[in-house]
Amino acid sequence: MLDVAELVDNDFLRQFEIKIDNQLAKIEYSLQERKIFLTKLVIPEELNDEVFKNDFLSAVFEQIHERNLSVVPTSPEIAKFVRTNRKYKRMLPVGVRI
Repeated sequence: MLDVAELVDNDFLRQFEIKIDNQLAKIEYSLQERKIFLTKLVIPEELNDEVFKNDFLSAVFEQIHERNLSVVPTSPEIAKFVRTNRKYKRMLPVGVRI
């Protein structure tokens, strides 16, 4: 599903966005120094399944990794994603545990 859509970092609204079938899924964030705080995950009901959510979050984490930023997930859903995908735990700043 994400293959045909493009992940956009809308820095004006401070959110990662992906639009599929006129539905907008987004992750709101706050950027401070070399850390990005992922504060809110919004997925429309039509797209809200685990496969889409995991693909979307994986794409966002890969983009953050390319920018060499640390991630602080403040949203419970995003924190759960990090707990279940151990490879992204290395992106947490020193002293932050999930």
